[in-house]
Amino acid sequence: MKTITILSGKGGVGKSSLTASLAVLLAKKKKIIAVDCDVDAPNLALVLGVKKFETKERIQTIEKAKVIAKTCPECKDKIDICLFNAISWDEKNKKPVINKFLCEGCGACLLAFPKGTIRLEKIKNASINTAGTSYGFTIVSGQLKMGEAGSGKTVTAVKQKAEKLAKNAEIMLVDSSPGIGCPVVASIQGSDYVIAITEPTPSALNDLQRVLQVVEHFRIPYGLVINKWDINKAFTKKIEKFAKKYNIPILGKLPYDKAFVDALVNLEPIVVYNKKFEKLFNKIISKIK
Repeated sequence: MKTITILSGKGGVGKSSLTASLAVLLAKKKKIIAVDCDVDAPNLALVLGVKKFETKERIQTIEKAKVIAKTCPECKDKIDICLFNAISWDEKNKKPVINKFLCEGCGACLLAFPKGTIRLEKIKNASINTAGTSYGFTIVSGQLKMGEAGSGKTVTAVKQKAEKLAKNAEIMLVDSSPGIGCPVVASIQGSDYVIAITEPTPSALNDLQRVLQVVEHFRIPYGLVINKWDINKAFTKKIEKFAKKYNIPILGKLPYDKAFVDALVNLEPIVVYNKKFEKLFNKIISKIK
């Protein structure tokens, strides 16, 4: 099975829309599975018209500190060990108090406080959701609980689940989160090819350059898609010049069209909502091959 990851330097440039349309077209000829690894804000299922997941599995990917001692007077001078300011002092009971919303589970307090004062406990901080689509393939989507840490580990768990479900699948399409953080690194790992999507704005190009540095670190081949290329043709030429300078293949250029918005409103990939766009997306697929 080959893994293709779709990512972007910044959000809102069309990453999930691109993934959905590629998935629909690829599924006509190959057995695929789609994976939404934007665990902080997953929406690939919505673009594919999935309104309800068939299965939901709660998972544990992080630990958090819990005070188990009834009292610990000597801990008062050590509460500053927490770099996340998750520890306060209970003067009445003479013991530390852990704020579960600030705790990152790093374990520094476990090392600093006397033995038997703190314990690290695994918590259910995320879920893995699965559903079939009307296009003949399964989607696996991760969802991190609001305010919780562990996005990178959640992405890894989601991909592992997808691999188990991908019986005889030829392609796994991964919709990554934007940026260069832990979930992006976890999404990229193990990929055979990366599609980076951007738009002709200075901020998008700046963020694209940053995320491509991450891809190059893993030595994964990649190509570029320019979305809404015709809203700023002069800046599109600047992106093309950048791509040529660094030998980055441009897989395709998608125009600005209100139909893309209408497709999202109707919970359909653009290639389903308006078949005139099939040719553009099939060209992208042919260049990847």
